[in-house]
Amino acid sequence: MNSLAQAFDHPILRAVPWRQLALPILAFLVLAMMVLPLPPFLLDLLFTFNIAISLVVLMVAVYTKKPLEFAAFPTVLLLTTLMRLSLNVASTRAVLTDGHTGPDAAGKVIESFGHFVIGGSFAVGIIVFAILVVINFVVITKGAGRIAEVAARFTLDAMPGKQMAIDADLNAGIIDDKEAKRRRSEIAEEADFYGAMDGASKYVRGDAIAGILILFINIIGGLAIGMMSHGLPLAQAVETYVLLTIGDGLVAMIPGLIISIAAGLIVSRVGKESEDLGGQVTQQLFAKPRVLGITAAILAILGVIPGMPWFVFLLAASICGYMAWTMHQKNQQPAVVEKTAEQIAAETPAPQEASWDDVVPLDVLGLEVGYRLIPLVDKAQDGELLKRIKAIRKKFAQEIGFLPPPVHIRDNLELKPSQYRVLLKGVVVGEGEAFNGMMLAINPGGVTQTVPGTPTKDPAFGLPAVWIEPRTRDAAQVLGYTVVDCATVVATHINHLLASNAGALLGRQETQALIEHVSKSSPKLLDDLVPKLIPLSTLQRVLQNLLDEGLHIRDLRTIVETLADVAQRTTDPNELTAHVRAALRASIAQTLFGSTRELNVIALDPELEKVLGQSIGNGGEGAAIEPGLVDLIQRGAAAASQRQEDMGLAPTLLVPDRLRVPLVRLLRRAAPRLRVLGHAEVPETSQIRVSTVLGGAG
Repeated sequence: MNSLAQAFDHPILRAVPWRQLALPILAFLVLAMMVLPLPPFLLDLLFTFNIAISLVVLMVAVYTKKPLEFAAFPTVLLLTTLMRLSLNVASTRAVLTDGHTGPDAAGKVIESFGHFVIGGSFAVGIIVFAILVVINFVVITKGAGRIAEVAARFTLDAMPGKQMAIDADLNAGIIDDKEAKRRRSEIAEEADFYGAMDGASKYVRGDAIAGILILFINIIGGLAIGMMSHGLPLAQAVETYVLLTIGDGLVAMIPGLIISIAAGLIVSRVGKESEDLGGQVTQQLFAKPRVLGITAAILAILGVIPGMPWFVFLLAASICGYMAWTMHQKNQQPAVVEKTAEQIAAETPAPQEASWDDVVPLDVLGLEVGYRLIPLVDKAQDGELLKRIKAIRKKFAQEIGFLPPPVHIRDNLELKPSQYRVLLKGVVVGEGEAFNGMMLAINPGGVTQTVPGTPTKDPAFGLPAVWIEPRTRDAAQVLGYTVVDCATVVATHINHLLASNAGALLGRQETQALIEHVSKSSPKLLDDLVPKLIPLSTLQRVLQNLLDEGLHIRDLRTIVETLADVAQRTTDPNELTAHVRAALRASIAQTLFGSTRELNVIALDPELEKVLGQSIGNGGEGAAIEPGLVDLIQRGAAAASQRQEDMGLAPTLLVPDRLRVPLVRLLRRAAPRLRVLGHAEVPETSQIRVSTVLGGAG
């Protein structure tokens, strides 16, 4: 034994990749069984191995939590089918060659299966075999194949919608690039799996047909060979060859039936990925005591009917009744203990004097939710929204350039059960409704068909949407809707509000933290600026001006160097901001127009530009502009901005530098998405193309 173990422990054998060679070796053995004659003992061994493999596949299918965990199942189905067919060929050769020698000519396994099922009657054996074929071929295989076909079709149709949902989560900062890549790969694998299952189901169908043909071949051929070649009487030939044929068919049919059941379990799996099939069925089938109680009552009524086997029915009724009573007791809440008024008064703490501890500062960022949304933000329940908010703050810091304050979450019973609202320094900046357990189907544009649900609007961007049940998700995605869950709706809204109010989020504390962070990597960068040339408040105001107009402050080196050069001439935050914007013109152009060199902008009519220049020069900051002219400019700017958006262009107004700040303040409410750009903020390499003229003299 030691020498044998040492031989297998040879370095050459250890270096052989046995796992990679297992599949080719198995395929070779399958082909060899079809060609080479096998002795009865080896047939017994292979038939037993075939049954064992089918049982292993069935158990894996039962305990699989999602179909992709057993993605190799179509290949396994092909190999097991080939193994059964090759064993059928080998056993058929043994039956036809040595069947005249006795019922053990093809091995003890075939003989035992034949005797066990036939029970002394050949007709019974044939009928049982036919029933098993019908069950496998008509019921299980056909149903599993239909499910796989429909699943493959719907999976392929839903792929564009799922891809759009992944892109939406990625843009909202809910997931990163790696997670998005993993989800896209999972969607592709799911489509490939169901497509492969649709084709693999044909293997089982063909296997059932082959089993029927082999049955007739063995019976007819065995009788002919037994009587003509070996001179057996008809009765003996029938007894011998029918026994062998039925045993051979059953040994091959039973593993095939098990594999078919496994295929049906795999493709019909629906539910949570955190539960295996056994736990899911048990939980959903026996979760309601009322159902078991009614079942027990019906069985008891059937048991007392005269002529019925009362013992069996009453026994089953007793078991169901006991299970219902036990589950009811388990689900029953403990009784509330009533307290007297004296007890309540004794437990109520005495009022204390007011102190400075009662003065609670306002949270910079707050989220209030109704009671139905509490599971989304509860740590004990692993609230999904908590994870999303962490991802949003991380993405905000990466894209904007500073770390926003934490979001303080609390429940508010004054809100509707499914309502939430976002607060900035105690002021509501956004609110909406999100229904936990449902999904929001958003119409990105171009969707003409509707899905059943509650019409609403996307709280973040105001797009038309519908709250739908989770079971209609795939149908909505096929129609072109972008379907997201409840947590994603709230997270996307929060992300949009953070980006819109970035300037208000940059307080003195955040600015100081930003300076300390930059000083770690570039210690000398800010030493000559703050507080020698400008105070911290001025730097904060300049950064807020940039954020208020939708710009990021990631390029802090350029901002600080520009301020250091200009701060000796002026300390006015607006003038400093103008110089910084001119230095950041390349970044501004890329933010607004992308990588293109052609800038499609809105320009002022020369007459209007002249009037505005005179008004601002006389009154300063637009104070002398006539109300009628203000209304005309605001309405014209809003219309021009909408036209730019309809053409797929960034709404940008190009004006002289001295008019930029007054027009920003004038148009902030009338056209919030319109960006005002000064001439000094246009890169030298860019080409200006005026697509719309804002005109009308006052």
